[in-house]
Amino acid sequence: MNGTEKQQKVKRDFKFSVYLLALRPWSFSASFIPVILGAVLCWKTTGHFSFTLLGLTMVAVLGVHAAGNLVNTYYDYMKGVDSKVSDDRTLVDHLLTPKEVVNLGVVSYGLASFALVFLVGLSPAKMEHLSLLFFGGLSGSFLYTGGVGLKYYGVGDIVIVITFGPLAVLFSYLIQCGSVAWFPLFYAIPVALSTEAILHSNNTRDLEADKKAGAVTLAIILGHQLSYVLYCLLLLAPYVICTVLSVNLSGRFLLPLATLGMAFKLERSFREGQLMLLPRQTAKLNLMFGLLYVVSCTIAPVSLPQWRHIR
Repeated sequence: MNGTEKQQKVKRDFKFSVYLLALRPWSFSASFIPVILGAVLCWKTTGHFSFTLLGLTMVAVLGVHAAGNLVNTYYDYMKGVDSKVSDDRTLVDHLLTPKEVVNLGVVSYGLASFALVFLVGLSPAKMEHLSLLFFGGLSGSFLYTGGVGLKYYGVGDIVIVITFGPLAVLFSYLIQCGSVAWFPLFYAIPVALSTEAILHSNNTRDLEADKKAGAVTLAIILGHQLSYVLYCLLLLAPYVICTVLSVNLSGRFLLPLATLGMAFKLERSFREGQLMLLPRQTAKLNLMFGLLYVVSCTIAPVSLPQWRHIR
């Protein structure tokens, strides 16, 4: 390999790493934990499980999540929200052009839609049910900052919590079982709250920049002090729910409490104003808590309320 070829290889490797970082892979736990949880709940209650369907569901949901991150990068830059002090400086530092970010977003949405085509053919679920949940999630990921920009009207937090919490769990459950049950919504609550903690810490860190850009996030509405209180609730409520499950179902639901020390460290970081890395650190907690929670749901009995399935 001559010098020119080495330089070209270095440039390709650098470009690939930039593309990868633009996707914000550190946040992907908010997607794949609900997907695994939905599949586990289906297996525990019906015995149905397919690794092929789980893999395709991962591609579909992660594709939507990655595209949503890129939409957020593009519109925050175009609206002047991102700056040199922002965590995401993909466009600010000219690592990628706006057109490249848009193209990567289109590829991500396209890959997710391609996975949906296979899911429609392989899953026992009805196409209309799969499409409703999938395009509902896709719309939520786009409209958070794209289009009307729900983030700028105070409802972005609600959209993200629903999309990467209950909706993802139900989507995964539906694909495995072929029918919808409502009981997974309860088991999705701890995961949804943990995911909202990531978003809320990010919005609190960017509070001043978002305010200048005209955004109306929950952090802006509450202010810094009440945002801290909400963050604490979002961090600790999942542990309370796990404790309730341990009392009513099995002590194995205490397993996620092994991450409680991490939660208290994050609370202290927020309280002391150390917010720059807080979203990534919260995402790490989300991953560790989520994995242990999924293990608990796998090894512990799962209560199945006598609610009718929709076929």
